[in-house]
Amino acid sequence: MTEHPAGTVLGDDGLARPPWASTDPLLRDYYDTEWGLPVRDERGLYERISLEAFQAGLSWATILRKRPAFRAAFDGFRPDTVAAYSDADVERLMGDAGIVRNRAKILAAITNARATVALRDEGGLVEFVWSFRPETTPEPRTFDDVPTRSPESLALSKALRGKGFAFVGPTTMYALMEAIGIIDTHLVDSHRRGSSGVWPA
Repeated sequence: MTEHPAGTVLGDDGLARPPWASTDPLLRDYYDTEWGLPVRDERGLYERISLEAFQAGLSWATILRKRPAFRAAFDGFRPDTVAAYSDADVERLMGDAGIVRNRAKILAAITNARATVALRDEGGLVEFVWSFRPETTPEPRTFDDVPTRSPESLALSKALRGKGFAFVGPTTMYALMEAIGIIDTHLVDSHRRGSSGVWPA
């Protein structure tokens, strides 16, 4: 494994990745097959918003390892199902050692499911979130060049809060925008740069 001058790390397979995706096999696989690719279905996007909220203050690797347990605990992140959760479901989730047992984040996931269902009357969550795609995308050469928020993530955060969403701060929304392909923050030397089909390499 060798450091690239531009900040990427050359793996044993000859592919250049950012440092965060270069050692842990789970993160490497997530980076290679999922991160930065467009998510344009309601369930998938609701799941990503939920997991980004649970990630606040923790590492993404922690959330990724727990994702199967999260999916089982939250009925596959089907918004209609989670929107109907009761106090008993909250207690069930608080007792589930497989997930992050944070009451505020669990309540936010339920709140956001209800807000997702309500948003269908206005064209839906996917169209709403994707409408905040900027005119240009960053072109980071090193990890330090990658922003942590933007005017668009700030606007998205404010707009979602206005629609009743919780745990959707501008930094969390920037991470969401990166993860679902609205922006491309793959390092310019990465083998994944431009792979979303949303932005050219």
